[in-house]
Amino acid sequence: MSDSSKPYNPVRYLTEDSRPLYLHYGEDFLTHKFPAGTRVVYANKPMKPIDNQGAAIRYALNHPEGDVKPLYAQLKPGMKVTIAIDDISVPLPPMKTPDIRQKVLEIVLQMLTDHGVEDVEMVVALALHRRMTEGEIKRMVGPEIFKEYYPERLYNMDAEDEDNMVFLGETDHGEKVQIVRRAAESDLLIYVNVNYVPMNGGFKSIGTGLSGYQSIQYHHNPQTILKSDSYMDPKNSALYSSNERMGRMINEKLNVFHIETALNNKMYDDQLQFLADPEDDWSTADELKFKSMQWTLKQLPRAAKRNFFHKVPADYGLVGVFAGATEAVHEKTLEKCWQQHAVPVEGQSDVVVWGIPFESPYNVNSIMNPLLVRVMALGYFFNMYRGKPIVKKGGTLIITHPCYDQFDPDHHPSYIEFFNRCLPETRCSKTLGKRWEKEFAENPNYIEMFRRGNAYHGVHPFYMWYWAENGQHHVGRVVVVGAENDHVPARMGWLSAKTMDEALEMAAEHHGPDHDLTVMHHPPFVIADVR
Repeated sequence: MSDSSKPYNPVRYLTEDSRPLYLHYGEDFLTHKFPAGTRVVYANKPMKPIDNQGAAIRYALNHPEGDVKPLYAQLKPGMKVTIAIDDISVPLPPMKTPDIRQKVLEIVLQMLTDHGVEDVEMVVALALHRRMTEGEIKRMVGPEIFKEYYPERLYNMDAEDEDNMVFLGETDHGEKVQIVRRAAESDLLIYVNVNYVPMNGGFKSIGTGLSGYQSIQYHHNPQTILKSDSYMDPKNSALYSSNERMGRMINEKLNVFHIETALNNKMYDDQLQFLADPEDDWSTADELKFKSMQWTLKQLPRAAKRNFFHKVPADYGLVGVFAGATEAVHEKTLEKCWQQHAVPVEGQSDVVVWGIPFESPYNVNSIMNPLLVRVMALGYFFNMYRGKPIVKKGGTLIITHPCYDQFDPDHHPSYIEFFNRCLPETRCSKTLGKRWEKEFAENPNYIEMFRRGNAYHGVHPFYMWYWAENGQHHVGRVVVVGAENDHVPARMGWLSAKTMDEALEMAAEHHGPDHDLTVMHHPPFVIADVR
């Protein structure tokens, strides 16, 4: 046990007496006793949440950032207002109700009513994500707003509805800027954002969130991804730079009022908060609770475990809310994000380990299929850094996940074809894009499932493959611990190990006995501020 009187240090070095670490393994947990000297990077403690959320939201609306008027001063009877809302992909897992979006919307809608604004519509900014279900929308906005506005004035956007998507022009880089028609034709566009990591928000909210394939293809491509030196660091992200150019054009043509909310990292309620703490800080009761939970999960079929995890909401707290001009607002939000998530780390490692949990932004209430395992490993977790990646160039990444060959046919139909038809031919992102991207994007069956069902856009698996491009080029190799089959890791181009000891032996053979080893203890998510 550590001395609780000492300041909390999220970077620990294991000793011979250290407890085994737990790692996420899909819908289960693995435990392993890592060798003495292993560096473990944990999340910062959750920042203290704002007690009076309503007051903080009202203050932000009345004291905007940047050279814009307060929201109330922009409102008048007869005007047309559109409110765009972040979708279910953030935060992860979904937060306890009331969702912070509900709190913001209640205050904004009341302000609109008080000023005689009647022409109000709310659109869920899906881009190429799947449509949210009625139940998911109701949970997000609350039952009262849902009852009054859904479905005529509260709805999912449809990026394939040509009559309701318009082009605003081209950037100086030739990027075509597309946006939802209702937003483009409004007197005021309000965006309600949830900022969970620094990659979200800012110009990306509208530049991507309210656009479709004709616009998104300019930055969701292998070349742009490869030039992005961490998605979490906007100033070094070519992805964000493209969104910034598009967003600036949108802001020049439209009256945009941006609202961003920053959350802390309290993923667990008080009973499970020990899961975010270093194992050496656990009490005996914590250790017993973990062993009991691990044993119970092993007894359940996978579908039951998945259903259980998806029904456990996160206990996030609001730590910042800012409103006004897009860029000025996002600067304030980023300060909160870095304050919560960034952990100073000295130097890179030859070998880095992280466990892949049951959820990504793209399988909420669904299955973590093989492509989403890859995007979490080499896309999101790899990019959780500022300065330099935590793993050295050419280093070894060890992940834990069963890598089951399962796909949700309702949410991810085009993923199934991509995995079974395209990947056996090539893993080269440029070749995949050149040969098949347009075919999938224009496939009428996939378009219909995207528009009428709850499927991700037909092109989405390509974007998921591209999303890992910079991680794939940086890491020397990936070793999967605990894959329940051989063909999924092989199709990804990964090596397999039955146990963590076997994986560590493979790393030692490759890098030598004196290699550096770091375990990134996600989640809660950690952004390594590598120096």
